[in-house]
Parts: sequence; structure tokens; C-alpha cells
Amino acid sequence: GDWDFWSDWKDRRLWVTVTPIVLITFPAAVQAVLWERFRLPFGATIVILGLLLGEWVNRYFNFWGWTYFPINFVFPASLIPGAILLDVVLMLSGSYLFTAVIGGMAWGLVFYPGNWPIIAPLHVPVEYNGMLMSVADIQGYHYVRTGTPEYIRMVEKGTLRT
Repeated sequence: GDWDFWSDWKDRRLWVTVTPIVLITFPAAVQAVLWERFRLPFGATIVILGLLLGEWVNRYFNFWGWTYFPINFVFPASLIPGAILLDVVLMLSGSYLFTAVIGGMAWGLVFYPGNWPIIAPLHVPVEYNGMLMSVADIQGYHYVRTGTPEYIRMVEKGTLRT
């Protein structure tokens, strides 16, 4: 969704909850099929690698190729650490229930730390026209998205979200 498209929307509240919940369904389904039929413990990782390849092609050609948004403004989230953990839990336990509970929890908990090295430089505070903002917010102001109502965008000023 939109929380994974734009770096100024990759916040610490909605992005870290919505994205992992939405994206665990397809890797878990393919992982279950590959484990049940072939006993291959890398279904989630294969699916995520394919998904990330498709997302990078989409972001490069559609966002940079057509509209010239910088790649560091529209990069996809890295889901590979969570997929590896999901596969390792299934391989070690062999149980769907244990994988659903422990592997699903690991998938969600490792999402933000796995993306922190990518997202950290965009959360650096800077002063811009007398206001304290993050680098991602400044990118959001300079690269305006058409059709996006301004009341949807949230910019933090201290503890007040406006």
C-alpha cells in the first residue's frame, strides 16, 4: 500500500504494523505448499525474493522512469530477514502451528529492525525554513504526488501530529 511506497509515510506507527500483516499471507501460503508436498524449507524466502524483484522493477520503471521520483523516496521494504526466520522456524520445528505463532511473531518483530539501516538516514532531523522536519518529510514536500489530498499527509511538529 501507500505506506510502503513513499519514504515520508514509512513512519514508526502505521508502516510497521500494516505492511508485515498484509505481506505475510502469500509467503505463508507458498511455504505451506512447498513444505507439505516437497519438504522444502525455503518457500517464504523464494516468494519474498520474487516479490522484491517485482517491486524493484515497478519502482524503477514506474516511479523513476515515468515520474522521476528518486529511488530513495520510493524504495520497497526489505522483507528478507523475516522470510528467512519464517523458513528457519518451519525447518527446525516442522510444525505449522509453531511456525504460525513463533514464526509469524518473528516476521513482525524483525520487520522494523531489518529496515532500520535503510530508513534511518531519512529520519534525521533537519531545520527547513525555520521548522524541524525529517529528510523524508522534505522529500515529500519537494516531490508532490498528484491526487494525494493534503489532509492525508501527516507531518510531526514536536509531539503534535498535524
